[in-house]
Amino acid sequence: MAAEETAPGTAGSAAPGTSGGTAPGTADGAAPAVRRPSWKKIGPGVVVAATGVGAGDLVATLVAGSKFGYTLLWAAVIGCIVKIALAEATGRWHLATGRTIFDGWRGLGAWTTVYFAGYVVIWGFVYGATAMSSSALPLQALFPDALPLKAWAVLTGLVGLLFVWTNRYAVVEKIMMAFVGVMFLVVVYVAIRVSPDLGDALAGLVPVLPSGSLIYTLGLIGGVGGTITMAAYGYWINAKGWADSSWMRMMRLDNRVAYLTTGIFVVAMLIIGAELLHSSHLALASGDKGLLDLESVLEERFGSSTATLFLIGFFAASFSSLVGVWHGVSLMFADFVARLRAARGGPADAGVAPLARGEQERSLPFRGYLLWLTFPPMILLWLDRPFGLVVAYGVLGAFFMPFLAATLLWLLNSERTPREWRNGPVSNGLLGASCVLFVVLCVQQVRDLPW
Repeated sequence: MAAEETAPGTAGSAAPGTSGGTAPGTADGAAPAVRRPSWKKIGPGVVVAATGVGAGDLVATLVAGSKFGYTLLWAAVIGCIVKIALAEATGRWHLATGRTIFDGWRGLGAWTTVYFAGYVVIWGFVYGATAMSSSALPLQALFPDALPLKAWAVLTGLVGLLFVWTNRYAVVEKIMMAFVGVMFLVVVYVAIRVSPDLGDALAGLVPVLPSGSLIYTLGLIGGVGGTITMAAYGYWINAKGWADSSWMRMMRLDNRVAYLTTGIFVVAMLIIGAELLHSSHLALASGDKGLLDLESVLEERFGSSTATLFLIGFFAASFSSLVGVWHGVSLMFADFVARLRAARGGPADAGVAPLARGEQERSLPFRGYLLWLTFPPMILLWLDRPFGLVVAYGVLGAFFMPFLAATLLWLLNSERTPREWRNGPVSNGLLGASCVLFVVLCVQQVRDLPW
């Protein structure tokens, strides 16, 4: 197909970030020729899926498996479908309109800017410390006499900063694909080693809610892989060079493969929890340290080689989330700054606004947010988190996923989106269900904060 050989950004294609009611891609507004999907081009979906699955998600899945065995396996499958729908909607908005998600949010009113500004600043400050600590835990377990935990945490933050600072998206994608390969192979290998009961696993595909399982069920459906990085998906597909609706089929293949891989990953973790912990009535420590408890169980049952392999997978999951956030959320922040400048009548930074040029990774806002994610959070490694900061972080974070689902419903059912690419009944049903789910999770998370 001739269109398959056309380079993105050629004459006739609209630059992402522009507005308009027709699909970008040709001078007369006609839809560009569809590009043939190719497995070789898969990448942005893997990046967003890997970034969204961190150590905390692994622990949550293990705990669900340890408490209820295979009973909630169906929830993990539904969670995979929910993430596919959300990421597809985000990518469809970027490709169908040529506008970024934050540009779309701004069109819904100034309230979106106020919310995002507070969220991205506070969230970045707290998340930076969390990501560094999660990446440090397996390293300290692998090399117990080398460095203290805080030193490992600082080192992982600096390595992440240096890597994202000096490389563009193409290199970030390659390293993230490698991390995903390690994560996937290690977790699936361990799940096979624990000898899953296939009969019980198949029975777990039938929706059942045991007593006390509602919150764990909602967490499996909505929590694993669901973070601000889902909104960054559109920025990554633009950075890949997918800039118009001709890439829609490729984006959908990329997204489905990524979240099906994540689904298998989550099911494997649930199997590990069910077989190793539920059957033995073992409990994990709270937080990321629960994975170190699992490492001890694996060593006792299968030997040090399997335990070491699991720690390597633990590190791959944690550090891939760090790198993905350092890159993806910094892209979003750079776009956020560009839109504010444009709204105030000033010149938009040439290195920020036109995403197709790939210069946003060298812009001052991008690098400034990278520094914000890295250095100020190091303070929290030595201090208890201030009470007010914990509450603000929890509230703003809890609202993000319902905010994303609701605004995508709004944008993709309005004249802001070309008619051809607006939501159909299936998309509306999945996004509507996601919105309700995330509102329930939001209420629960806010209730659980240390008020």
